[in-house]
Amino acid sequence: MSESQTPHKKDRALEKALTSRIIDDYFENSESWLRAILRMCIFSLAYLDGQSVFIVECPNQAVAKRLSRKIYPFRGIIYYLTDNLNATERCLFCYQENTDGVWRCFDTSTSSWKTLSYPGKPTAQTD
Repeated sequence: MSESQTPHKKDRALEKALTSRIIDDYFENSESWLRAILRMCIFSLAYLDGQSVFIVECPNQAVAKRLSRKIYPFRGIIYYLTDNLNATERCLFCYQENTDGVWRCFDTSTSSWKTLSYPGKPTAQTD
């Protein structure tokens, strides 16, 4: 998700469509505040450490931290998207910390924050 890895905003139609579809279908019965926050995010699927990972790119730290405390609605999202009963429930809630491509991500598999150059390829330490 660094600048060199993130598609230009105008080229993110697939991720935006995926985000809208998931919010409309999967979160239709969730609280309105959660749906409103999710509409500010972009969802994508990736592989990290050989596992399917659901990534929520948040617009800022406040949104990422709020969603990281509300992980229950996201636990089955990979099953929902892929119909893969062997998939993990791993999610990353990320925000770009600065303009040099550094992302801070809450990883639900470890319940900790990590610094990544982009979620597909971890490059730094866990807090």
